[in-house]
Amino acid sequence: MNLKSVILIGASVCMLSVNAFGQKKKAPKQEEPQGYVFTTVVENPVTSIKNQSSTGTCWCFSALSFFESEIIKAGGPEVDLAEMFVVSHAYADKAEKYVRLHGVLNFGPGSSFGDALYVMKHYGMVPNSEMEGLNYGTDAHQHGEMDAVTDAYVKAVVKNPNRKLSTAWKKGFQGILDAYLGERPEKFVVDGKEYTPKTYMESLPVNLDDYVDIVSWTHFPYYEETIQEVPDNWRWEKAYNVPLEDMMAIIDNALNNGYTLAWASDVSEKGFTRDGIGVVPDTEAIKKAAGSDEARWIGADPRNPGKTVATPGPELTITPEMRQAGYDNYQTTDDHGMHMYGIAKDQNGTKYYIIKSSWGAAGTYKGIWYVSESFVKYKTMDILVNKNAIPQDIRTKLGL
Repeated sequence: MNLKSVILIGASVCMLSVNAFGQKKKAPKQEEPQGYVFTTVVENPVTSIKNQSSTGTCWCFSALSFFESEIIKAGGPEVDLAEMFVVSHAYADKAEKYVRLHGVLNFGPGSSFGDALYVMKHYGMVPNSEMEGLNYGTDAHQHGEMDAVTDAYVKAVVKNPNRKLSTAWKKGFQGILDAYLGERPEKFVVDGKEYTPKTYMESLPVNLDDYVDIVSWTHFPYYEETIQEVPDNWRWEKAYNVPLEDMMAIIDNALNNGYTLAWASDVSEKGFTRDGIGVVPDTEAIKKAAGSDEARWIGADPRNPGKTVATPGPELTITPEMRQAGYDNYQTTDDHGMHMYGIAKDQNGTKYYIIKSSWGAAGTYKGIWYVSESFVKYKTMDILVNKNAIPQDIRTKLGL
């Protein structure tokens, strides 16, 4: 090796050394903020997750899930009640009322918890095995065609083309329901004993007179009965109106004493994700931190606008006036019925309610939602609850 080669090699080594020492050390990769981490505080028994699939019958799935839990709490067996038995009766009653009112009534698949309660009181109940309601060639509920046909049918009747209603229209309507959902069983056997729908309902350890609907609106007097003014309440079922703090006290008292509740809410908000979370982000508070790393993850930063509720953040403080404004300006609507059965807290100590939906094993938590206390205060439409779960001072004011 000649001197020139040695010099070149030495120069190369020197340059490598200079580059190595001259480079800045990379900062360690910053971890993304932790998502939601929940700790269960209260969890009451519920039956398995069901799937309403392509139907508008959440009101029925959630109400029957609630009653299944009520039966368990009363010491009864775990049962699977037939949603389509309720739906069949409800559709028939709704058609009759729609025609009686010359079509001036909401006629659609939606309804209320009170509708399910009415059917159970007046017509009874059957196990789901006796009436699954899948008589139209699919493995999951799919009511688009049935809803279109029944809607067209009652509208044709209301037009009164004969100038006098026939004696056949009710039978014809029931024929449509029977074709899609199956005929309602008149007798059946459970554990070797024969029942009718009414005697089966009577055999279950619940008193249907114990259940009341609760709302909280400022345009009605408190502690009085009123009609929940939503289109789906076509039976015009009544509810007790209470202040917001009383509604929340009823919810907490019920859950902490082993009861569950049927819960109707607006789920069209951005804060109610399809991934198992329901929150009311305080966007103004978030915007104040815009540009910060925290904001980047909670949605205020334009670099990541889709992360609005990716991790716990500040939420709005809800007042009765905010609730009422949302209801009056159509920002709070009667979207979805669910089953509330527990309480949890996130890693920051924020309180959430554990909700069972009827969308199958959807979302991160496989059919379960965690909905913040702020969301429940803001977007609750009504709750169905056992009156024995209501705090005594509120029961006294309601006369229950």
